[in-house]
Amino acid sequence: MKAVVLSCNTGEGHNTAGKAIYHKFLQLGVECDFVDTLSIAGMNASRAVNHSYVGITTSVPAVFGMIYSIGRTVSDMNTQHLHIKSPVYAANTLYRKKLAKFIRDGGYDVAVMPHLFPAECLTSLKKHNMLDIPFICVATDYACIPFWEETAPDYFVIPHPDLAEDFYSRKIPQDKLLPFGIPVSDKFKEKTDRAEAREALGLPDDKPILLMMSGSMGFGGLEEMARSLYAGFDRNARIIILCGRNESMREHLKKAFADNPDIILQPFTDKVSLFMDAADMVFTKPGGLTSTEAAVKNVLLVHTPPIPGCETINAQFFSSRGMSVCAGANAGHGELAEAAHSLWLDRQAQEKMLTAQRENINPDAADEICRFIIEKYSK
Repeated sequence: MKAVVLSCNTGEGHNTAGKAIYHKFLQLGVECDFVDTLSIAGMNASRAVNHSYVGITTSVPAVFGMIYSIGRTVSDMNTQHLHIKSPVYAANTLYRKKLAKFIRDGGYDVAVMPHLFPAECLTSLKKHNMLDIPFICVATDYACIPFWEETAPDYFVIPHPDLAEDFYSRKIPQDKLLPFGIPVSDKFKEKTDRAEAREALGLPDDKPILLMMSGSMGFGGLEEMARSLYAGFDRNARIIILCGRNESMREHLKKAFADNPDIILQPFTDKVSLFMDAADMVFTKPGGLTSTEAAVKNVLLVHTPPIPGCETINAQFFSSRGMSVCAGANAGHGELAEAAHSLWLDRQAQEKMLTAQRENINPDAADEICRFIIEKYSK
């Protein structure tokens, strides 16, 4: 069997989930490739989509929330059997001939996609009898995002059994739903002793460490948040900010905290797992993938205000099950700091949170997804 994981460069969450599946296939002896789908359509298209996504979500998140809301409305109309195809579906049919040729030339037997775009394209190919290949969708948010209902995969991996009704209500057949979870890299299942992790990263071990994650693209509001947290912990904490790839933001923060050795700025790193091991508490936007990684790592988790849309639903999913403390979309930085400090002082609440994470999140999702596909489609 030869597999292909089709992702898309609109944020690292989809890619990270896809790479977890890709690496697991390789571990299990399955030939597999990982591909940015829009690079098949042309690199210019891939860059344009990626840059547009980053621009909206970092500069005007309210617009992203409005777009999500409109998408949900169209999606609702689809579930009412009005069968209105979205512009997203139409756009992703434009490169279907190129994708069909790529799959045929590659000799792939099965495709896995942690992103809507290639799923839309393969659905169009299937409906027009242009390509016959089984494909599996993998949701990377704790909700059925708009337009998943337009796709026609053989199976659909969802993050949690409790979400089956949400997906089923969007007209995704119940017998296609596989509640394996969101796949994460094996390194998040490993646990390095906190002192050893700090030594490996060259971090002092004399104060609690608060890890602030901005996302791979470096989302804003970090300066004010860091100041509030530092004051909320009575200046008795060390704050590490993972700045992602946003160099201009890192330069701004470097100037803002030039006189504070307790604020450490870290550019893009592939050692997020080790930083989580070194931290006493993790602060992150409620992206589906990063939240899952933190829960698999089993670390105290505080969700910062979400980008309106699926992140809001992710935060609700985690906080309602006790897996995180959530600052609402309109919460101020002071409220966030107060909630975090209250968690820090409450050992019983901490243990409940860590227990809830272990009970609700499957660390072996990538393994279970790949083994299911191997059993189902191996020749």
